Amino acid sequence: MYKIDTTPTSRRSLLRGSALAALAAALPVRARAQAPKRLAYLAPGLDLPFWRFVLKGVTDQVKASGLQVTAYDSHNSAQTQLQNAQDVISRGATGIVLSPVDSSTAPAVLAMAARAGIPVVIADIGTTGGDYVSFITSENEKGAYETGQALAVQIKAKGWSSGTYGLVTISLARKNGQLRTAGFRRAMSEIGMKEAGIQQMQTYTADETFRFTQDMLTAHPEMRALFVETDQPTLGAARAIQAMRRKGDILLAGFDGIPEFVGMLESGEMAVAGMQQPYLLGQTAGSDMLDHLAGKTPTKSVQIPVEIVTQANIKEKLPLISKTVFASSAG
Repeated sequence: MYKIDTTPTSRRSLLRGSALAALAAALPVRARAQAPKRLAYLAPGLDLPFWRFVLKGVTDQVKASGLQVTAYDSHNSAQTQLQNAQDVISRGATGIVLSPVDSSTAPAVLAMAARAGIPVVIADIGTTGGDYVSFITSENEKGAYETGQALAVQIKAKGWSSGTYGLVTISLARKNGQLRTAGFRRAMSEIGMKEAGIQQMQTYTADETFRFTQDMLTAHPEMRALFVETDQPTLGAARAIQAMRRKGDILLAGFDGIPEFVGMLESGEMAVAGMQQPYLLGQTAGSDMLDHLAGKTPTKSVQIPVEIVTQANIKEKLPLISKTVFASSAG
């Protein structure tokens, strides 16, 4: 089992400005022999199922070794992420699995962990610098490109290539967001489809993407396709399409996967989903951490394939994605 740190942010003293650098410099190197067998998972936001599935993968992979996993929710805040890292280090974690808030904030956490002598495995999103044991991610560009290709087949079949498409992206300060956006755009350019608009998520909620979708469809009535780059926000896009009575006029593509997508794909409410395999990603991160602690040298960078799921293959894919995507039959 794993635990989630639920200490309210309001009860923590948040670090600001130069205090962050001072904290990183002041943290002592902890004696590894005294550290308990505890692994910390720092997630950008545990409200999204994707990060909970990664957490389950990590936890299931390391439990036989006796490592206990505690999860820390950064609430998509770089400041909270640093405070979480401080807490983890002060409690003497054996290791950290880090899914950073964005790529540019990861180096500060890596520097703090390095000074404390605590190894870090990065699980998705990536970093702009710093030292780490390994980096486990999905084939973001390839997966988004293949998602776009599958969508393009349906666009051409309907004769809609002269229309436009919209994008609702994850933060483009994240390397994986940059890759997904580039991959999908490449697929659309190959059929000559123009981009109508782009919105960047900030809260990663269905309600936020509901508003984004409404705004784009209102401003661009010629829009025929929409790509949403993560799981629950895709539900908001589907709701907006229904509310604006555009169902049947818009092809919706998503990235990641949640159980709700199964029925949406089967009914045609969603055209295609590029499903990352977060449970498998978490297992791989946990395995690399165990290897490192055992004195082995894991592969520095690992890319996990993305499953391209449509109405035509959902039944065939379901046994696999139930485990590696939804973590529902795992562990």
